Amino acid sequence: MTIKTFVFNPFQENTYLISTEQGETLVIDPGCFYPAEEKRLTDYITQHGLTVTCVVNTHLHIDHVLGNTFLEKVTGIKAQAHAGDAFWLNSMDAQCRMFGLQTPTEKTDAQLNLKEGDILRLGEEAFTVLEVPGHSPGSIALYNATQHCLFSGDALFAGSIGRTDLTGGDYDTLIRNIQSKLMTLPDDTMVYCGHNASTTIGAERQSNPYL
Repeated sequence: MTIKTFVFNPFQENTYLISTEQGETLVIDPGCFYPAEEKRLTDYITQHGLTVTCVVNTHLHIDHVLGNTFLEKVTGIKAQAHAGDAFWLNSMDAQCRMFGLQTPTEKTDAQLNLKEGDILRLGEEAFTVLEVPGHSPGSIALYNATQHCLFSGDALFAGSIGRTDLTGGDYDTLIRNIQSKLMTLPDDTMVYCGHNASTTIGAERQSNPYL
């Protein structure tokens, strides 16, 4: 399994491409915004002979969904997300105005079908959906037990946690879910965060000041 990280858009969001040896690919949080970013993404997919079979949004804040429409056009695959963030999907124009971005000319969309315990298959690999609300009501993480890795979205960062001051965020809820859903994973679990550097569950257990 190969994990490729792209850093996209003005928010410096991490977009992940997880690929099997056969080229089946899961995209997590397509955040490409500028044409040059879209080209970087499609060039990588083409050059490595990848086939995108699944796209997931860990939550529906604007920086994690800016590439949804573009990627669906290119691959025919619609992103999947949790229904708890439906209101964010319906307020993309307001989110753009909030952060001074140009309003997309096409509607940003996603299937609101993911929930706790769902299994997403990528070849022989299995990714389990974990609900971790608090940063947003519909925040999820994806955990692969075989590969000892977690894609945490904006719930957990290296030395920090996701912000909780946006609509639907709640600090106590986020801490409770991190402790019960993420900190129960093995110490050697690699954590691929929605922004900035990766970390491990063990490192966060020992030194994250919020935990």
